[in-house]
Amino acid sequence: MRKRDIRIVVRLNEKENKRLVTQVQNTALSREAYIRMLINGYVPKELPPLDYYTMMRELHAIGNNLNQLAAKANATGHLDRLVFQQEADRLRESVQRIQQAVTTPEKRTS
Repeated sequence: MRKRDIRIVVRLNEKENKRLVTQVQNTALSREAYIRMLINGYVPKELPPLDYYTMMRELHAIGNNLNQLAAKANATGHLDRLVFQQEADRLRESVQRIQQAVTTPEKRTS
């Protein structure tokens, strides 16, 4: 674990404190973690909307269905394996892109 033994005291006015508290709450990070990310050049992302988790569950369910179809089709020989694999890969990549777009902090540009 990192050792953080340097303490910094920052004084804020009421408006600045409200803004900081709001931004921290939107990310579900601690105040300290939020500020460390900013110092390291990253803008923390807000928590995704509840719809995000519903969409992700649906996408995962689709992926599971595709896997089941593949197993069944593989047993019966009635599915083009290459086409199915391409679709399954496309689904997996879509899920990863959604997760990354919503959860990965972005590097600050200025």
